[in-house]
Parts: sequence; C-alpha cells; structure tokens
Amino acid sequence: MRILIAPNSYKGSLTAFEAADAIEKGVKRALKNAKTVKVPLADGGDGTMEVMVRATGGKIKSAKVTGPLKKTITAKYGVSGDGKTYFIEMAETSGLKLVPKEKRNPMLTTTKGVGDLINLALKNKAKKIVIGIGGSATNDGGIGMAKALGFKLLNKDGNEICEGGAGLLELVKIEDNSASKRFKNVEVIVACDVSNPLYGKFGASAVFGPQKGALPWMVKTLDKALYKYSKIIKRGLGIDVSKLKGGGAAGGIGAGLFAFTGAKLQKGIQIIMDITEVEKKLKGSDLVITGEGQIDTQSMYGKVPVGVANLAKKHKIPVLCIAGSIGDINDSVYKAGISSIITLVNGPITLEYAMKHASTLLTAAAERAMRGAENMGSHRH
Repeated sequence: MRILIAPNSYKGSLTAFEAADAIEKGVKRALKNAKTVKVPLADGGDGTMEVMVRATGGKIKSAKVTGPLKKTITAKYGVSGDGKTYFIEMAETSGLKLVPKEKRNPMLTTTKGVGDLINLALKNKAKKIVIGIGGSATNDGGIGMAKALGFKLLNKDGNEICEGGAGLLELVKIEDNSASKRFKNVEVIVACDVSNPLYGKFGASAVFGPQKGALPWMVKTLDKALYKYSKIIKRGLGIDVSKLKGGGAAGGIGAGLFAFTGAKLQKGIQIIMDITEVEKKLKGSDLVITGEGQIDTQSMYGKVPVGVANLAKKHKIPVLCIAGSIGDINDSVYKAGISSIITLVNGPITLEYAMKHASTLLTAAAERAMRGAENMGSHRH
C-alpha cells in the first residue's frame, strides 16, 4: 500500500515536518510494509518559508532590514537550493508580531523592510521571488517598499514622502525612475489568501486596519488615502489597481506589489503545492493522509486539507484527514474530496494536554485509522 502523507502544521504544537513524521510512525506500526511518501505542506501562514525552503533543498538565511517601526532588525528569508528563488515572509520584516500592542499605529508602520529583502534578492540575481504577505502591521499600500526599490514617491513640494500610512496622505506623484526595469526578468509571486480590494467597505483599512491599531478616524483617513493612491498609481505607472482582487491584502501591499513589481497574486496553498510538486507525488497512491489543528468551514478557503483533497479527487484517491479538532463543517468538505475525518484526541482531555502531547496522539490516531485502512485502499484497483 502506497500512502502519501501531506499535513499542515498543527498550530502551537507541531510543525508540518513533525506532523508528517508522527503520522508516518503510526502508519508503520499498523502496516509494516506500507510505502510512505511525506510532503509537509503550508497554506501561506506559519511555517510556509520552511516548507518552501526544504522542498527546494535550500537554506534559511538572515539579513538586516528596516523593521515596521523604522528601526534596524534582523529578518529571516529563504533561498532555494539552486539559488534562483528567494522566499520572503512579510511577517519577518513588517509583521504585527514585531510591534508591541501599545505601539501599533498604521499611520507610522512601514513596509520598507519588504523592499530591503526584494533588493537583496535582485542583487543576488534571483529569477523568482515568492512573498508571503500574512501577519502585517502596516497600512501603507506598499509605499515603504516602493521607496526602497527606487521608485520616486513625491509630495506637493517635489520631496520624498514620509514613511507609513501618513506618507500616503502627502503623496501626489509617483515616478518610475527606471525602477520597474529591475523586474524585467524576475517573476514575483505573492501568496495572497484574501480577495479584499484596496479601498472601500471591504478594503484594507476598513477590514484589517483596527487589528493593526487604527482608530476609527485613521480607518476613514487611510481609506480615502488609498483611494487617492490608486488614482496616482494609474497616472504615474499606467496600472489600474482599483478593482484588483487581493489589492487590499496586508494593508494594500497586494496592490503595491502588483503595481511596482508586476507580481502575480495567488492563493498560498496553490503556490506551496506547485513548489512541493505534491500532485506528481500523489499519483499512484492508494491513500492520502492530511491534517491540521482544526478543520471547519473556513478550511474550504485555501487551507491544506481541502487543497490536497481537491488534487486527490482528480486522481480518485481517498483522503483521510486527522484534525486536532472538528469545528462546524458541512457537506462541502466531503464534496471537496475528503473521505473521512478523525480527531487525534482519544478521550476526554484538556486542550493543554492535547497540545503538549500532540505528536504521541497523532501517531496513535494514524495507527488506529490504519488498522482498517487496507480495506479503504484495496477497492480502488
């Protein structure tokens, strides 16, 4: 029996790699002769960079960049084994986790650090740059990044605008300054799991601003500024970001990356599945085992178990999902290709205990499931 093991991380407990190892252990206990193939996955959230780096035989490195509060910080980034692809996580340079609660203010926080790491990738002749934009502390539309990349962003006096969302308020003109030529032979891909537009009721400021410290007046001010920003981008660069799906992601850097680097916005799970070549690896399998911390209706929107199930369904392979817990689910999860869902808890236990012993519980759950799995896979041929 050939089994593909392709889990996400179990947040707060196990990385995707640890989860894959724990599942494999359980499978081997039940089915000694099973052939297992492990493909740890991510969906653009926690652990995404490590998954991409390891899938390409690469390395995680670090560099000094400008942090969200304009101070120099050390940020991690990844490079593929062949040195041609750079993996950047916005949370490392401009993330909410880097800003203490009392200092959260999107009028001040900047995306300059993202530009610093893109510059590093360009300097090292990268052919492809993959950027995960989750967990940002910013609402500047990517102007900090654009300034770092060499675009001229000017106020009414012809001087460079200031950093942060406040810079958007004084912006009147964008000049390319030949900066876009640097991206002529570079593919930029952005892991973007929201479809919010740049501005408006569902825009960057209204939806995501408050969690970054935006007060009600800031939300209104920044929303108007992003509307004006889209007009200035159209005038200066000839690019329309006003209706771009995902333009409002991460405080509008979705629109910024599209306009300044020519980036393609894609779902995180799609990017990861392409890089790890999971579809190629699942062909010929009798069963796929996936899983993550919680499966619920949100899992339909770009989460690992459903992403894997969609691929397996194409090849008529059953999918077992081992979840930390099951939330509100409906038929759509099963229609997506998941055949069965089990939880890793084996009795009444506390959440704290389950998280602490997640590896042992996951191994035991996989073993329990596999005791009957030969029958699951044997009818396929």
